Amino acid sequence: MMTAAKKVYDLIQEDIQKMPLNEFLLSPDEANNLRSQKVEQILTRHTQNMESDVQRRVRVEMESWGPLCEPMADESITEIIVNSPTSIWIEKEGRLHRHPDSFFSELSFRNCLDRICHEAKTHITTEYPCADGSFQDFRLSLIGADLTNSSAHFSLRRHPKNPWTFLKLAEREWCSQKDLHLFQQIMEQRKNFLVVGATGSGKTSVLNSFLNLLPENERVVVIEDTSEIALPNKASMKLLTREDPQGVLPNVDQTQLVKRSLRLRPDRIVMGEVRGSEAKDFLMALATGHAGSFGTLHAQDAGQALIRLEMLIQMGAPQWSLSAIRRLIQLSLDYVIVTGKDKSGKRCFKGAYRLCSLEENGILLEPAEF
Repeated sequence: MMTAAKKVYDLIQEDIQKMPLNEFLLSPDEANNLRSQKVEQILTRHTQNMESDVQRRVRVEMESWGPLCEPMADESITEIIVNSPTSIWIEKEGRLHRHPDSFFSELSFRNCLDRICHEAKTHITTEYPCADGSFQDFRLSLIGADLTNSSAHFSLRRHPKNPWTFLKLAEREWCSQKDLHLFQQIMEQRKNFLVVGATGSGKTSVLNSFLNLLPENERVVVIEDTSEIALPNKASMKLLTREDPQGVLPNVDQTQLVKRSLRLRPDRIVMGEVRGSEAKDFLMALATGHAGSFGTLHAQDAGQALIRLEMLIQMGAPQWSLSAIRRLIQLSLDYVIVTGKDKSGKRCFKGAYRLCSLEENGILLEPAEF
């Protein structure tokens, strides 16, 4: 089917190239409409006697997402990675697999990418070769060919339609019933914590699960770069950063949003990911009355998370001493929740650690128990 569809596609492209472009007496809209009609006629002529699956495959290549349609419809696939027109990878159950389908040509790949960027309201240029955005149920990350030295590269990470709960995670053997009791106690006692783990370890799923433990009358202000976290109730709200590559609009970063959130009467502040100088303002907010707040951080384990947090705070307060930074962490945070994957690639709970004391060489951690 793939070979037959590609042959038909090549014939269609040959006929399209022969179409006259000098419609001088027509307006731009009329010329576009006429061209669309002629393309449709060519497409119909070449596919009308083909099998239905070949017709469908050619049409999605011409008009939709081509080889990405099938993995986009499969909700068990959590990420789609496109390295080039002929190199597509999918993540399923924590493991990468090569997608057997591919784009028919560099042209159809570029056209598909243009359609995705148009719908995501983002684009890349030579001056700004990277972009991020939201596309349907996915988080889009795009890198131009100028930086890859080959084709443009993009990935689509799926936002879960139904937010995770700890009961769902327990059913998948992510954690034990004893662990569920620990998480419930952390939320009820309004402890501050970070969910840490490597990329793809499920930090956002765990964050959504914690939010599902909240009552309807607690107001949460969620701060994110791209919208991934589901609000727990109607009293809550979300603040998203803004980055304009063209420089027309001023950028709004997470540091500004943390400061703004303090004026919005939050019961808890939730940071989608602590990744820069906003770490200082976030922890200061936690230390001055917003108990029960939490966020995520990229790190392999709890000890590495605290070291990375020290570095991020230094970005926002380079004049502070290391002892002052560690004191702020010790005053602000109560727990570090670690997520990860086992040898088979399955996501799992790696442990919870309590910040118990500030020692001369750093903060002492111990396994959390209730």
